[in-house]
Amino acid sequence: MIRGNSGSGKSSAAKALQHKIGRNTLMIPQDIIRRELLWAHDGINTAAIPLLISLMEYGYANSEITIIEGILNSEWYKPLFDQAVRIFKEENIYAYYYDLTFPETLKRHETKSNKFDFGEEEMRRWWKEKDYIGFIKEKTLTEELTLDETVELILSDVQSY
Repeated sequence: MIRGNSGSGKSSAAKALQHKIGRNTLMIPQDIIRRELLWAHDGINTAAIPLLISLMEYGYANSEITIIEGILNSEWYKPLFDQAVRIFKEENIYAYYYDLTFPETLKRHETKSNKFDFGEEEMRRWWKEKDYIGFIKEKTLTEELTLDETVELILSDVQSY
């Protein structure tokens, strides 16, 4: 599970990790599910949660590794996290949270292909400081880590499993 504010690098890390791990690795991108497949609003009881849970269940039953990535607000997505613990058991969940400054997320957003889809105003509105889940242990990813270092850190944790 890779979480953090918009512009953190979650999608880049998840894609790179999926390619490093190899075939039969399911990546579940929250943004794609919510915004593109369902065209649903985010928030409490978002319509994305049941589909995300179903995809997690599918990943558990059919994939070597399941990666879920997204902002995944800790309050709004608590039902998803509860089900992740039920499905995978807490000791089998590797969770990472990008704890970056707002200026760093803006800087990273400028490097993305969708940088014109939304900007600082929207990112500021979505921003949630230190949005840790609380009941699932998350490792903190900082702005000092490069994309490659982040992927290697996660890979070394998952491969020790």
